[in-house]
Amino acid sequence: MRRRLALGLAVLTASGTFTLTMPGSAHAAAESCAGRKVKTLTFSTGSVQIHKRRGTVCVITLPKKPGMRQYMMVSVQARGFHPNKDEGQYSRFAGPRETHAGRRCVKVKGAVGGGSVGTGWILC
Repeated sequence: MRRRLALGLAVLTASGTFTLTMPGSAHAAAESCAGRKVKTLTFSTGSVQIHKRRGTVCVITLPKKPGMRQYMMVSVQARGFHPNKDEGQYSRFAGPRETHAGRRCVKVKGAVGGGSVGTGWILC
């Protein structure tokens, strides 16, 4: 019996370059949200990526400088519902968090260290 050890996921980009993405890296985390990326909210210390698939909205916060443990937060709230939030001391990302919004508007928030971003009702 052969044992396989998954060391990473190789991705061939459109430019033809070969990139090795380690599991748990910020790039791999961004890929954990299903659907297409519909918006990126940037702020001084990071960004929040917003993905949508059918009626589900998924969000993830990524720091500009991953690797150092620091406060991170991400939150998504469909109108009429409570927010789905993840916060704590992380080194690579906060989230992903998702909500089934259907055709409802959503509010998104994200933070890394002292920087943060928030929206009003979007994706209506």
